Amino acid sequence: MIIDADGAILGRLASRVAKRILSGEDMVIVNAEKAVVSGDPKVIAKVYLTKRQRGDPLHGPFYPRYPDKIVWRTIRGMMPYKKARGIDAMKRLKIHVGCPEQFKNAAEKVIKSKTELRCKYTTIRDISKIIGAKVE
Repeated sequence: MIIDADGAILGRLASRVAKRILSGEDMVIVNAEKAVVSGDPKVIAKVYLTKRQRGDPLHGPFYPRYPDKIVWRTIRGMMPYKKARGIDAMKRLKIHVGCPEQFKNAAEKVIKSKTELRCKYTTIRDISKIIGAKVE
């Protein structure tokens, strides 16, 4: 199943995907950088920057900078990722920045997860730029 993350709230998207891959479905997320996190952008940036700077640079914990890896890490946080069931489920998940050519023609399989937000929000792309990723 292909999910377009454009405008989707990250936590809600992650919980739905986690439940489906645990049940055995293969999932592909496109446009991961366009997913949003609701709340004040300054506070969100501070939270993610704190996650990134926490720990020892050699021994962790490590937190990703790039949009696809941030989405992956959020989904992993909702999984039993240290057990065989969770490891197998995470292998069924693929996340892409942008929409690759092979998925552009599969429009009928794409689930649109766009939601109307009436509050402040920021995208994963903006968060990535703030915490040091070189994204366009």
